[in-house]
Parts: sequence; structure tokens; C-alpha cells
Amino acid sequence: MSQLPPTTQAHKLSPLNNLIFASRWLQMPLYLGLILAQCVYVFHFWVELVDLIGAAMGNASSLAHILDAVSVPNGPRPTKLTEVTIMLVVLGLIDVVMISNLLIMVIVGGYETFVSRMNLQGHPDQPEWLSHVNASVLKTKLAMAIIGISSIHLLKTFINAANYNEQTLMWQTIIHFAFLLSAMAIAYTDRLVTITHHHPKNH
Repeated sequence: MSQLPPTTQAHKLSPLNNLIFASRWLQMPLYLGLILAQCVYVFHFWVELVDLIGAAMGNASSLAHILDAVSVPNGPRPTKLTEVTIMLVVLGLIDVVMISNLLIMVIVGGYETFVSRMNLQGHPDQPEWLSHVNASVLKTKLAMAIIGISSIHLLKTFINAANYNEQTLMWQTIIHFAFLLSAMAIAYTDRLVTITHHHPKNH
């Protein structure tokens, strides 16, 4: 039984167009570099976690490292492991995880969008958002991730607010709201583009 001819055939590119299109692979070292950055974050996460466990078990050097990590510049240094200190360290670990998630979105989503298809359709571990990823979706996802990271930083500041001056608190809050407004503007712009695309004006 003969095979049916394909409905579409790849258009042959001219040498110049082929060279320009192939230049997208120059981004490969960038994504590999982000993978190395991800490894650094994993190492940092485990160092902080091991020190937190060591401090809880009474290890003096681990406790000193943890207290130095949560100390505010030009502010009083904590003298012991308290609930607030533990909370600040845990929020720092959550911050690392959220930045790691952001890296994954940039690496996987960016590679899928701008370099080459990964053909993950049907894979049990395919991220839900990757099935409909494009530049617009990736941009919105990144904006939401940045807001989440900013929220963690702001929460850490508010928990330790007694050691910060009012100007620092005010500017961190303003910057967080700037991120929120930026994400809303991105979402609104994408919505307008989508509406215009699906409902073109009649001439």
C-alpha cells in the first residue's frame, strides 16, 4: 500500500536565509550557561539547608553562618536561632526555588520557542504550560515568576522590618508594585493582541 504524499513540504531556503535561520543555534551556549547557573543554585540551596539543620542541632559554625546570612547590613546581628531567624532562612530557600523555577521556564520555554522543538508531546513529564508556549505566554509566565520572587523578598523585609529604615521599606514596596503594574500591562497588551488577531476589523 503506497503512502499518501505529505500535505505540506518543507520550503527550501536560500543559502543566506538558511544561514540567518541557523543563527538561532548561537543561543545554545546561553541556555547551557543557565543550566550551569541552575547547578550553582542547587549547590547554594543544599549548603544553606545543611547549615540550617546543623544550627538546629547545635553546630556552632553552622549557627554563625545562618546568623550572618539573616543579618541586615548596618543592623543588629541575631545572637541565637529563633523562629523569626528560621523563617527568614526558609524564605531564602523558597526564594532560591522560585528563581530556579524561573530558570527552568527560561531554559525550556526559551529553547522551545526560539531555538528548536523538543517534541515532548505525550511525554508524562511535559510541563502543562509548555504545550501552548509561545513568546507571549513565556513573557507572561516570566512576569508572574518575577512577581512571586519580589513577594518573597518583600515578605522577608516585612518580617525583619524592625531592622530596616522607612525609606528602604517604602522603596521595596514601590518596586514590588511596579512589578505588579508591569505584569498587568503585559497581560493587557497580550489580551489586546489576541482580540485583534481573532477579530480583525472589517474593511
